[in-house]
Amino acid sequence: MKNNIRVERAIKNITQADLAEKVGVSRQTINTIESNKYVPSTLLALKIARTFGKPLEDIFMLEDGD
Repeated sequence: MKNNIRVERAIKNITQADLAEKVGVSRQTINTIESNKYVPSTLLALKIARTFGKPLEDIFMLEDGD
């Protein structure tokens, strides 16, 4: 699953640590999600999307084969 978290963070000018605090996870978790090494739970994905004020589909996209 691809994501636009890094882009959205840049637009909002927030760090991985800031985002992590807002959604209740560690900075390392945000880093692994951004790096496509970890697929977040539905709840976490929804929290991230809500933090950016965007629909889930604007932040997370399925890749071919997902």
